[in-house]
Amino acid sequence: MVSLSPTPLVALCLLCFLAFCVPQSSSAVTKIGLGYRLISIENGADGALVGTLQVKQSNNIYGADIPLLRFYAKHESENRLRVHITDAKNKRWEVPYNLLPREQPPPLKQSIALSSSSEKKKNKKKKNQRSVSEKDYPGSELVLTYTSDPFSFAVKRKSNGDTLFNSSSDDTDPFSSLVFKDQYLEISTKLPRDASLYGLGENSQTHGIKLYPNDPYTLYTTDIAAINVNADLYGSHPVYMDLRNEGGKAYAHGVLLLNSNGMDVFYTGTSLTYKVIGGVLDFYFFAGPSPLNVVDQYTSLIGRPAPMPYWAFGFHQCRWGYHNLSVIEDVVENYQKAKIPLDVIWTDDDHMDGKKDFTLNPVNYPRPKLLEFLDKIHSIGMKYVVIVDPGIAVNASYGVYQRGMANDVFIKHDGDPFLGQVWPGAVHFPDFLNPKTVSWWGDEIRRFHELVPVDGLWIDMNEVSNFCNGKCTIPEGRICPNGTGPGWICCLDCKNITNTKWDDPPYKINASGIMAPIGYKTIATSAVHYNGVLEYDAHSLYGFSQSIATHKGLQGIEGKRPFILSRSTYVGSGKYVAHWTGDNQGTWENLRYSISTMLNFGIFGIPMVGSDICGFYPQPTEELCNRWIEVGAFYPFSRDHANYYSPRQELYQWESVAESARNALGMRYKILPYLYTLNYEAHLSGAPIARPLFFSFPSFTESYGLSTQFLLGSSVMVSPVVEQGQTQVKALFPPGTWYNLFDMAHGVVSKEGTYVTLDAPLHVVNVHLYQNAILPMQQGGMVSKDARTTPFSLIVTFPAGAKEGEAQGNLFLDDDELPEMKIASGSSTYIDFHATIKDGTVRVWSQVQEGKFALDKGWVIDSINVLGVTGSKAVMDVSQSHVNVSITEQQLYGQGDDGGSKVVMVGMNGLNIPVGKSLDITWKMES
Repeated sequence: MVSLSPTPLVALCLLCFLAFCVPQSSSAVTKIGLGYRLISIENGADGALVGTLQVKQSNNIYGADIPLLRFYAKHESENRLRVHITDAKNKRWEVPYNLLPREQPPPLKQSIALSSSSEKKKNKKKKNQRSVSEKDYPGSELVLTYTSDPFSFAVKRKSNGDTLFNSSSDDTDPFSSLVFKDQYLEISTKLPRDASLYGLGENSQTHGIKLYPNDPYTLYTTDIAAINVNADLYGSHPVYMDLRNEGGKAYAHGVLLLNSNGMDVFYTGTSLTYKVIGGVLDFYFFAGPSPLNVVDQYTSLIGRPAPMPYWAFGFHQCRWGYHNLSVIEDVVENYQKAKIPLDVIWTDDDHMDGKKDFTLNPVNYPRPKLLEFLDKIHSIGMKYVVIVDPGIAVNASYGVYQRGMANDVFIKHDGDPFLGQVWPGAVHFPDFLNPKTVSWWGDEIRRFHELVPVDGLWIDMNEVSNFCNGKCTIPEGRICPNGTGPGWICCLDCKNITNTKWDDPPYKINASGIMAPIGYKTIATSAVHYNGVLEYDAHSLYGFSQSIATHKGLQGIEGKRPFILSRSTYVGSGKYVAHWTGDNQGTWENLRYSISTMLNFGIFGIPMVGSDICGFYPQPTEELCNRWIEVGAFYPFSRDHANYYSPRQELYQWESVAESARNALGMRYKILPYLYTLNYEAHLSGAPIARPLFFSFPSFTESYGLSTQFLLGSSVMVSPVVEQGQTQVKALFPPGTWYNLFDMAHGVVSKEGTYVTLDAPLHVVNVHLYQNAILPMQQGGMVSKDARTTPFSLIVTFPAGAKEGEAQGNLFLDDDELPEMKIASGSSTYIDFHATIKDGTVRVWSQVQEGKFALDKGWVIDSINVLGVTGSKAVMDVSQSHVNVSITEQQLYGQGDDGGSKVVMVGMNGLNIPVGKSLDITWKMES
């Protein structure tokens, strides 16, 4: 279940109201003050620098300046530099260190000697700039320099001298020097015009994956539909990747501002300015230099992505509006009849009693029949996932509420639990920053699991969403809600709260894309969490803190690997949850947006991501749903989900869509071993599952802005149709040989990188496998449990006609119910595959770690297909005479007719080699 956007008329009225009634912020040039000067600097522990900054000239724009700041910088590793700026005397809000574990800066000093006017004059005569030299930090790729008056700092790359971040401001710059007030922080960096930036989300970006100059980028978790472009949506990820090409060589780096307060980020193309309404400036710089390096370094700080169970990579079906058990029984049956793979069936709030969390509707979802249904689907390997919203219904007869009140777990306002309204009516919101709340939440999960053995949880509405504004009370003398009309209309008695600086801060971020008040349709920002923490500061952490509590609760039940899907996310959420992109529309534009958002979340360290296939609302066209499943079958998280008010759109509703689904999902289920291995790699290094092309081809500048194609891992490229009425797709092929995964006898040779127009009739999606790869596949099935037992095949790709070449791939297999995902005796197997061709001799071999697990499962490699070789026959050793060999000529676009040998595919089947045993096969290609 997800909240619905207002009708266009209502939205227009709201926009007009806010436009006239809310103070406006602007990206227009307004320099604030003269910045700070450095009055002392000293070496701290472990090579850190600790300095004191003094404001040069006070002013009251957006409040009074904080007079003294503490500047702290440290090279935390050879590729990570931290710069932390805060009030020198008073502790300020930061992202809690227990939520996001990291090194703490030294404690603040209570007494600081101020710089006198005579000292200031002396300082002006001194040389103004100091470099922290390479010899100071010989192991670091990042060099820190600073200027004393006005204070600024810069971060440079040692290897090429490139400036990655520069906070200085002179008279010609359209931004201020450092500004640091209680509720307004401003800092900027200069950028080269040819830098390509990615990140700063979550938002739907009309211009594609690259940040676009002068588009608004606001970070503040908000329940507005993903159909709203260039607006702050459900997550807050204040991190960006900067990719530059210098002389044909690519260099990438990352910048994180670890701050949970609301912020506007203004990107002009030559500068980037942060305007933040609280907290501290806590920057982390990641040296790269490749995009994969950046994500590796980033996730080493914020937490590696969670391991996902194998079944999570199957196809999922959901709908808000499966009113009773017989409907989902019918859905499962119809998928089986249509021969469309399905692993997971979901229910929205339909299974609940009065839309209350952790309950069952006794009429529509009677427990005995539901348990019987679950036994049936569990027996074939299918799973069941249900929704949980954070709002707990205020109902004296409701056990979850009773226990919550008894344990004092709710966010407070004026000493009482804050009252809001969501689907069940009046609700209180759990405070997941409170350790007691985490324990209570885990206990409620346990109780519900005993009632219904669900396989995962879907935590929604956790921005947090509230249908009302301000301070509310339950009305007397009328039922609220009364069961008629839209469920998202506020029916509590409410009054606005604007009398505190937290509810009405001096600087207005562009919340909801319309400059809404920051407490609009959420918890009042003057509400209080555990230990006096203000909602003003912790707002964007709500979904993150709930994710941690939910993960702990689920894992504690049976010790199994949890599966959790969260709508709201923050820096570090990927360590606990998967994500879907929220309320999208069944339009071609939203199909295109889904690709950019998916790719961004890979950069954010949340690789298990996807969008509602065919759109959440309103009704998609049949053609659109065909094309969407052809894209969605290759999302890391693949789920069809629709709105209560939309017509049914399960993939079997149209025969044409069913055919496209059988085709696209059929391939997904064949490459599940590859997807699952990418899940393992993501857990080890943060490597995204779905990636922009520039991750594998960082020096190929043509790919920098490409937002309609993507890679799975390093080698599988998806080039979908994303425009109405098209039966061809113009696809960019980076340099090299690409083989059609659906028809390996065909492919493309791209000598320097080129666009190729591919045929793409309605039921066809173009997926290509790059050269030098070894792709492990299986034979597919209707459920991943069955697909997992089928024989393996290896697809080996060499550059077309290469006289010499190498290829490699890998495979990770494990007991996917175990919480940890690692190479371990008896519970997992890891295999490196290698292949070479030289002087006509082809060799394919493997190196196995911990083979016992795979051997016990009885998995075998039945076939190998080697692509791109030359010759008309394969001469094998007599010991391999039982192997069936086939030679198929390959037709490769762009190869040219140079009179050379024909390129062929060599197929071998009947191998029957145990997966857990090393293989080594050699043969000679002859004419």
